[in-house]
Amino acid sequence: MNTRPLFTVCIPAYNRASLLPALLDSILSQDCNDYDILICEDGSPERIKITEVVQRYQAKHAGRIHCELNPKNLGYDGNIRRLVELSQGRYCLFMGNDDLLCPGALKAIADAIARTHDCGVVVRSYASFDTSPETPKQVFRYFPQERVIAGGATAVFTAYRRSVVISGMVIQRDAAHAVSTMAFDGTLLYQLYLVGMILARQSVVFVPDIIALRRDGTPPDFGNSDSERGKFVPHDQTPESSIHFMRGMLQIARHVETTQQLPVFAHIRADIGHYAYPILSIQAKRPFRVFLRYGLNLGGLGLWRSPLFHLYFISLLLLGEARSDAIIQFIKQRLGHTPRFGAARGDQA
Repeated sequence: MNTRPLFTVCIPAYNRASLLPALLDSILSQDCNDYDILICEDGSPERIKITEVVQRYQAKHAGRIHCELNPKNLGYDGNIRRLVELSQGRYCLFMGNDDLLCPGALKAIADAIARTHDCGVVVRSYASFDTSPETPKQVFRYFPQERVIAGGATAVFTAYRRSVVISGMVIQRDAAHAVSTMAFDGTLLYQLYLVGMILARQSVVFVPDIIALRRDGTPPDFGNSDSERGKFVPHDQTPESSIHFMRGMLQIARHVETTQQLPVFAHIRADIGHYAYPILSIQAKRPFRVFLRYGLNLGGLGLWRSPLFHLYFISLLLLGEARSDAIIQFIKQRLGHTPRFGAARGDQA
């Protein structure tokens, strides 16, 4: 008899203690009980506050919540790897420490997994919000209906970029633990490595239900660990850190192609170019020369091959971020999902 829970909800904790209760409440109110919660606190200045929050919830929910205090700051990638290592569930469901799990999310994912005999990864739909989860800003849904793509190149390059946002992402725990590596620490993209390696052999399921709510406006806390220092700056997203991030995406894609002997790198690079608007808009408020140099550096990574990359860049230069955002959101609202271009179609079952 299998006594493992279906899910371990994995929370990489670093600061933001005041937001942890809302996240825990959103998990503990689920209508699926086949889960436990694992928090790995990564040596943040708010360790004591986080521990106090966890202890309050453990007292109310005995046996449901487990907390690991990392003896040293592992950084984002190392902490994700640690969560996988310690998870008891058959699947790890990751949540950012300032985000929320939507009502019915665990049941929707459990049902999708049950319909897919070799499910290795579940890619969620999610929405973003600023201050109130009751008023989401934007919905990110990649297919209007549930979509299953069998393991192989199409599964990898369709899921790859769409797995950057960690909240609500689901991976098969044992498959992830089997490919554990420190090779990509300091990229902030360990989940992409796991997605690429797992989907070389197993299927991915895209669910249309909104699984998670991503909180916008909280400053990033990366750049404190040894692996991240000098690459990322706490509380800022500099052009240099963004270029490093994008270079890491391509480095991992190349690794997956080489080790798994799957032709995915060119598809992934094209997909990033087709959907480069968020990457560009992050830096659009910088001075003109800084933004121009940033765009040229992104193009130098090979994104210039996509005509849409040029369209986004010119739109942000001429129309500005607010007007460009409005156009993008209008298109997505009319379609009901994110438009699909080129390699992003991934329609093979």
